[in-house]
Amino acid sequence: MSFFKSSQPTIYIPDTLRNWPWPREINPHYEECKRESAAWVEKFGAFSAKAQKAFNKCDFNLLASLAWSRVNRDGCRIGCDLMNLFFVFDEWSDVSDAEETRRMADIIMDALYDPHKPRPTGEWVGGEVTRQYWLNAIRTATPSAQKRFIKAFKLYTDSVVQQSADRDKHLIRDIDSYFEVRRDTIGAKPSFAINEVHMNLPDYVMEHPVIKNLTAYCIDMLCIGNDLCSYNVEQSRGDDGHNLVTIVMHQLNLDVQGAFDWIGKLHDELVDKFLEEYKNVPTFKDKQVTKECAEYAFGLGNWVRGNDQWSFESERYFRKDGMRVLTERTVVLLPKKREPPPKPLDEDPIYSALPWWGWTALFGFLATAFTFSARQLSTRISANLIA
Repeated sequence: MSFFKSSQPTIYIPDTLRNWPWPREINPHYEECKRESAAWVEKFGAFSAKAQKAFNKCDFNLLASLAWSRVNRDGCRIGCDLMNLFFVFDEWSDVSDAEETRRMADIIMDALYDPHKPRPTGEWVGGEVTRQYWLNAIRTATPSAQKRFIKAFKLYTDSVVQQSADRDKHLIRDIDSYFEVRRDTIGAKPSFAINEVHMNLPDYVMEHPVIKNLTAYCIDMLCIGNDLCSYNVEQSRGDDGHNLVTIVMHQLNLDVQGAFDWIGKLHDELVDKFLEEYKNVPTFKDKQVTKECAEYAFGLGNWVRGNDQWSFESERYFRKDGMRVLTERTVVLLPKKREPPPKPLDEDPIYSALPWWGWTALFGFLATAFTFSARQLSTRISANLIA
């Protein structure tokens, strides 16, 4: 039985991975790492009780365990923690303007650059989440993986700031400029660094044209897969400006189903390109490098499958209806909500860090402002009654 009951239009989601040769795999350490990572991230109190409950239903640990199905236990835990860090930042930035998102991005990067430095009292919680995540990761991550991760995470946080700036301006990009930003906001590049978390891949491997092409195709498929699955909930809350479906509808003058179909064909082209290029995964004189290069390339293909499976198996996009949608490929277009999305916490992140004297000044200002606003409102009501 379908979860959604409505008179709204029905959308068909293209079966983008119908010919994808990577099967569903899940890391054998999933349950153990999920318990540990979920308890770890929840202790920070990054969300209100209601938001935390919704956060848990998304099961980002499942995403990590599907995407990194063959890493060892340490790698699985690092992956689970990373997914939770990603979505702490994602949830906060979704309801923040560009200035506030930049502040959070800088806090995250400062914690990555120096995880041994204690975070300031009253700072946004993401700083300590990041610091603890990275301290655990660098215990076992190779130097090359660490270097690439930090570089990629800087690109990611900068792109999220750009996304917030676009949202502030109600900017809808064209397809090409959208992909330029989306290829970083998707978070794939730092995620791929976890593919090699225990490898020692030289730069010449990562710069090889075949590996670069496979990486690029994979990122675009992840962008498309995520946008197709997330569009319905995003459009319902008016937060679909950074979604390929909206971009295509505006640029190509298509309706929702037309955009889904067009994007599905684009994904088909990427599948063909990836599978053809995968035949050319390079070999090297060093047998260990050849082995790790092959494992890395395999991991890219597995990421595409893992991300797709999680989109339907978790409750992130389809609630409890995901497995039906995976099979039948249809969803009912949700009606748009009138209320803006709530903050992750009940209080504003800036105000929560104020010292006592800051609160005193703030309350004084608010009292004055409230009195003035109340007088204005009273005047307007009176004027309306008189009219």
